Amino acid sequence: MTEGHTPTAGPEKLDTSVAHNARVWNYWIGGKDNYEVDQRVGEHVAGMFPVIRAVARADRAFLARAVRFLAAERGIRQFLDVGTGLPTVENTHEIAQRIAPESRIVYVDNDPIVLVHARSLLTSSPEGVTDYIDADVHDPDAIVQRAAETLDLTRPVALMMLGILNFVLDTGEARDIVRRLLAALPPGSHLVLTHPTHDADVGGEGNRAAMEFWNANATPPITARSRAEIAGFLDGLELVEPGLVPCSQWRTGAEPAAAVPQFGAVAVKP
Repeated sequence: MTEGHTPTAGPEKLDTSVAHNARVWNYWIGGKDNYEVDQRVGEHVAGMFPVIRAVARADRAFLARAVRFLAAERGIRQFLDVGTGLPTVENTHEIAQRIAPESRIVYVDNDPIVLVHARSLLTSSPEGVTDYIDADVHDPDAIVQRAAETLDLTRPVALMMLGILNFVLDTGEARDIVRRLLAALPPGSHLVLTHPTHDADVGGEGNRAAMEFWNANATPPITARSRAEIAGFLDGLELVEPGLVPCSQWRTGAEPAAAVPQFGAVAVKP
């Protein structure tokens, strides 16, 4: 662990001998909930693909801008955050409830170390609700069933899927998961999506080799997709401007930002 921090003992299935995405991602954004194996793999990947730290920071900043936009400009008061990862600062519920204290947030993950830290997520304004579901993105029906215990699925929901569909290796299955989750949500709901790419025009050439190393040395396995493949997840939805762009360039205002090989988009269900 960095700086002497040690995770609380968790479920027996928590394996600290192999690097895990949630902990490596935590390392890249400067967190402390990671082990030496995560740091070692994270450093090796960053050596192969130096932009990865910028990707991690840009993805986190995109989340904050998207939640602020949805809460302040679209009036969204319910958030279903699938694949939340380890809690850091400016989590979905903190941003949403700062704008609208009555907001209701459900986090979903099946990573045992995230489950250990779930209590850090289960804070809430008195007017709102924050909940955590231990569930797998490959089982969207279970996610919907359990989310309905906290969220009113007759009212619009923001479905947050940041950096999660890249762990569903089959593109057809990934599209089906998105379709089934959105089918349970009413019109006016929004999909918030980020996904890594190997497209060269946004600097993604190095993603292939870095992901090959990752898949041989860490878990869970991951894949990148082209812009066209990622756009397929948004079929039938109405894209919010500026559309599907590098997440570092989504609604950044007057501040110019370099492209990163991680696309981001917000789209509404008509």
